[in-house]
Amino acid sequence: MRDRSPHQGADITSTRTEGGVAGTGVLSSGARPSPLSRVGSLGHLLPVFGGLLVTDVTADDIADYQKARLAQHASPKTINLEVATLRQVLKRNRVWANLQPDVRMLPVRTDVGRVLTAKEQSDLLDACAKSRSRALHPFVVLAINTGMRYSEIRLLTWDQIDLIGATLTVGASKTDTGSGRKVPLNARALKALQTWATSFPDRKADHYVFPTEGIGLATNDEVVIAHHTDTTEPIGSVQHAWQRAKKAAGVTIRFHDLRHSACTHLLEAGVPLMVVGQLLGWAGGTVAAMAAKYGHVGPKALQSAVKALEPKWKRQPRAKQTRTAPASAAVN
Repeated sequence: MRDRSPHQGADITSTRTEGGVAGTGVLSSGARPSPLSRVGSLGHLLPVFGGLLVTDVTADDIADYQKARLAQHASPKTINLEVATLRQVLKRNRVWANLQPDVRMLPVRTDVGRVLTAKEQSDLLDACAKSRSRALHPFVVLAINTGMRYSEIRLLTWDQIDLIGATLTVGASKTDTGSGRKVPLNARALKALQTWATSFPDRKADHYVFPTEGIGLATNDEVVIAHHTDTTEPIGSVQHAWQRAKKAAGVTIRFHDLRHSACTHLLEAGVPLMVVGQLLGWAGGTVAAMAAKYGHVGPKALQSAVKALEPKWKRQPRAKQTRTAPASAAVN
């Protein structure tokens, strides 16, 4: 994307109306981003488009943005949502119509993904444990054992974790029902968080569970050490370490497939659909759609389902009825 110096007037961070600049616009960056804005599109759009006039944005700029985000391993669906946010700003300023013919949304996978086998899961976790990123293993363990979304895990703070009660409270989420939901921690997830917590003995409630930090080697070039850890900022991404771990494990999978795997395993274990939806934070009105998307229930679960229709008791054979001869008349 070509360099431009910021202009005065109607820019992406402050939308102009007929009466002048309308305070803070859709992509305002005046305040420190909230956790929710970090989840959404703003955190990625602002550094690129934040200083531009809306009339300066071109289709080539948007195409370059899409390529850059793909290089950062963002999914096509995520990038399309970000471009849709930008589109709303441009529409509001009546400049989108000129760009629309030359802007192409990225193709999105329509398949639901795949489910990790037990061996793949074991190999993947082993590779994560050997990663130079010390955060990767607990991060992935949490995803596999809770079905939480990537952003929900990335933005966790310690006040959301109850290590004694073995529960976790989700913060900002993709859906209203997902935000604030309680997620029980199974033994593996709890142990991973307990071990991870020992790395931060001076942690505070508002510190991020997975903070930003640098990774380097000790003087002997063998021991990996973390440095410049800032617990007040969440980790930017685990994607680079994630890609290396997948390659080492020989597993081809998206991070979101960990959530799909968790959903499928829950359904195959006979967990009611509504319980799965509550655990994963599905929107109430989309439970049926999510079941179609995530719930590829295996043959064993289907066999168990039809067995539930069998009667719980065996019909007793009818006893033979014997006819008795009428009593003979009394003799006078």
